[in-house]
Amino acid sequence: MRVAVLATGGKDSTLALHRVLRLGHDVKYLVSMIPLRQDSWMFHYPNIHLMDLFAEAVGIPLVKGETSGVKEVEVEDLKRLVAGLDVDGIVSGAIASNYQKARIEEICKHLKLKCLTPLWQEEPTSILKEILCLNFKVIITGVYAYGFSKEWLGRKLNANIVKALTELNKRLGVSLVGEGGEYETLVLDAPFFKKKLKIVEAEKVWRGQSGHLLVKKAVLEAKTK
Repeated sequence: MRVAVLATGGKDSTLALHRVLRLGHDVKYLVSMIPLRQDSWMFHYPNIHLMDLFAEAVGIPLVKGETSGVKEVEVEDLKRLVAGLDVDGIVSGAIASNYQKARIEEICKHLKLKCLTPLWQEEPTSILKEILCLNFKVIITGVYAYGFSKEWLGRKLNANIVKALTELNKRLGVSLVGEGGEYETLVLDAPFFKKKLKIVEAEKVWRGQSGHLLVKKAVLEAKTK
């Protein structure tokens, strides 16, 4: 099936991309919405400007569109963007967000496209373990919930971080996969990448109880076999 993958550069959409590629689907495009405000209901904000590099690293064409980020209006913006694509289905990395999944399904229904959500309702611990087993190189780029601190920004997702997330989940109810927007990630490398991303310059931006890692400069590097 010819598909477009809604991509943010984060771990969930990248894992969804990995799975549909493994299943043999023809991924024609990555699709990224660029919200003009940080509190978008639907779309990833921190470092979305890196999607051109991400798409080049993966080796799949990128289609981008701007959105106001206003609730519901941004859904129409996405619909207009994917309406012109020559695909049979749309793939998203939704895991537990009924809000996100329902709106993507409505877009697909209106455009007569298949809606693929390969991670839907999977156990969060299993998803994190799979990401580690696949040797994805993932860093934390944003934290937005009580229990996190500035020191989390830039940390690599590994067994110790999964353990710390599990403790936050037990103590404060933080989603292990950040499905409620508790934290955001960026994938720098994965087995199917043609090249890998390297961060050259970044700044930790912290306000009150939340913050993000602003990547000011990143480059692509060749992968050694």
